[in-house]
This record gives sequence, structure tokens and C-alpha cells, in this order.
Amino acid sequence: MRIQHPLLNSTLSAGMTSSFRVLFRTLRIEFDFDVPETNPYQVAHGQTFIYSVWHDSMIVPVFAGKQPATMALVGQHNDGSYVANILKSAGIPSVRGSSSKGGATALRRLIEDTKDHHIVLTPDGPRGPRRELKPGLTYLAAKTGKPLVPTAFAASRCWKIKGSWTDQMIPSPFAKVVVLAGTPIEVPKKASREELDEYTAKLQTAMDQLNEEAERRVAESPQARAA
Repeated sequence: MRIQHPLLNSTLSAGMTSSFRVLFRTLRIEFDFDVPETNPYQVAHGQTFIYSVWHDSMIVPVFAGKQPATMALVGQHNDGSYVANILKSAGIPSVRGSSSKGGATALRRLIEDTKDHHIVLTPDGPRGPRRELKPGLTYLAAKTGKPLVPTAFAASRCWKIKGSWTDQMIPSPFAKVVVLAGTPIEVPKKASREELDEYTAKLQTAMDQLNEEAERRVAESPQARAA
């Protein structure tokens, strides 16, 4: 989706936000955080985190609840303004840029802007491959000192909107939705390239396992059996 006109962009974003808010009021959402302090739907006390969210499920964490201390890292690709406007309408400010590109000045600005906030980003976007982590996420964790939190989201019934390289999952009305967050992964500030690759692989494994667990839980729900 390429929307160039700012007014059209803003209008469509506001309309989508309103529609998702109505939809999410019908859902039964089950939250399960391995570490309660990683709950982004509560006021942050001290430690902040980086949340890894697959691109195909990003609608769920945005609208599952109000996030008082979260900022999103949104790329500077063509659809970035549209995504940023939806996030803004949902109460989540965004920082435009890349977790691994843009030079030292851009990175310092990113770190400063998000100093007192959680960061959420989609490490397989904007062009995939689907559900494959890129190393920029662990690099950002090392530079900010924020632990990485693997996440997973699944719905007992949903629509899947086809994209060029991945689908977008949108829960159906009255579905059960499972929101999982795993144990935080701390990346040393002076991690070598090889160590960053190891932490990337560790996070990939945690994300894969959480997604299997989320899918298992919704498959066993009454809503799924009744579908």
C-alpha cells in the first residue's frame, strides 16, 4: 500500500484506528508474561525493554491495550508514514529510522529519543523474509542496554490479509487472542559481531517456541472448536 498524500494518509489512518478499537472490544484477550515487569500495558518503573514482534501480527499488540511508555521504531520506507500515523492514533509515538543504518548520529538520536521508553519493532520487516530475524535488533539492544523481549500473538479465528511477502493477521470478532512475552534476553554492550549473531539466533529460537505455544493455546480454546 503506497499512500503519498498526507491528508489521505491521516484520514485513512484515523479510520483504521477507530475500526480496530471497535473490533478489539469484542475479543477475549489472554495475557501471559514470563516476567511481570515486561508488561508494556502498565506504567514502566525503571527498566525498559525492546519488544520483538513479527510483522504479520503487529496489529494485535498495538490495539490489545494502552501502552503508556512505548515507542515504535518505524522504517523510512514508503509505507512508514501510514504505519506511523496509525501508531500515533493508537497513542504510540514512533521514531523513523533503522536499527542498524543511518550512522552514529542517527543511532545516538534514536537512543536519546527512546531513553525512558520501551521500543517495539518488527525485525523481519519491511521486506522479509517472513519471521526471520535481522541482526539489527540485537545491535540496538547492545547499544541501548535494553533487554530483548520475545513475543507471540495468535487468534482462535482471524482474517489474513495477503501482502507481497507476508500476510497480516487480524482477529475475527469475538475470537480468543493469546498474547505471550518470554524471558528477557540481555545483550552485552560490547558484544562482538559473532556474539550478536549468537544472540540473534537465541531470540529467533525463543520467538519460534513462543509462537508454537500461542498457536497451541488458541487451538485448544472453545472459540476455535466452535469455528
